[in-house]
Amino acid sequence: MDSLVCITPRQFTYKQATKPVLMTGQAILKIRRIGICGTDLHAFEGTQPFFNYPRILGHELAGDLVDADGAPDFMVGEAVTFIPYFNCGYCIACRSGKPNCCVRLQVSGVHIDGGMVEYLSVPSYSLVHGAGLSHDELALVEPLAIGAHGVRRADIQPGEVVLVVGAGPIGLGTMEFARIAGATVIALDINDGRLAFCQNRLGVSHTINAQSTDVADQLAAITNGDMPTVIIDATGSLRAINTSFSYLAHGGRYVLVGLQKGDISFSHPEFHKREASLMSSRNATRADFEHVIASMKAGLVDPTTYITHRVGFDQVETEFESWLNPANGVIKAMVTLA
Repeated sequence: MDSLVCITPRQFTYKQATKPVLMTGQAILKIRRIGICGTDLHAFEGTQPFFNYPRILGHELAGDLVDADGAPDFMVGEAVTFIPYFNCGYCIACRSGKPNCCVRLQVSGVHIDGGMVEYLSVPSYSLVHGAGLSHDELALVEPLAIGAHGVRRADIQPGEVVLVVGAGPIGLGTMEFARIAGATVIALDINDGRLAFCQNRLGVSHTINAQSTDVADQLAAITNGDMPTVIIDATGSLRAINTSFSYLAHGGRYVLVGLQKGDISFSHPEFHKREASLMSSRNATRADFEHVIASMKAGLVDPTTYITHRVGFDQVETEFESWLNPANGVIKAMVTLA
């Protein structure tokens, strides 16, 4: 079968690989869609933590079930997605119901080879029913679940004002699920095109360009001086993460969905006097996947809104680098396999 391997930063090559055979506790998928996410882009750039080369990227996936061992509720030929964070099942996190941050976690396309292949073997326990959704929709369940998990970590209550920093695909999904939770959402980004997308396509209440000199004043005006009670970072930018501490309301919660390699830094007195809470949000759980699928089926989220670029599998090597250029207006690139 064909596979696409990231050999070193900024270098892809197509290679022939052995088609997987069915093993105990595993399922084989024929991959139909591959969504390109920030993790893939950062891995290509060489800026992704937890990453080694060479690696087959890809974890936003949809496919058809070819065969499975230990998945009696699934039918051969069924359109499915899967939870691409493979956990050990016995560490402290797994025993606490948090397999998304398993001590020995292996993420498809990050710690182990992922889905830029024609056929992929995954643990049967990771399968998620397609529930009648299209392959395009199913490939977008995982990135939306990342945002949904961050929102759940924040425990957003109806009527709260939530600042989402970063209007990339993860940030957009975070905004959607903050809205579904009943929040008034403010989008903060440096890209006016993406801010316009937030307002015109997602109906986000307020947008602010982070390069403005009066961001704090704009937030104060929107919140009647209170400032946002929840801030969720979806940038992975050290500067953005550090700056956003100053935008947090007293008693507020700050959730880091974005990830970068450096050390965050903030004023202890300013953080302390707010009695603020700082949390990370890693991956997502099956409950988050189910919440996303239910929201899609209820018409609360239209995931295909995010797809701005589409290519065939044989075009990825030549097109991938162009998706790093903000001028190309990429929100979500989707790879199609026959």
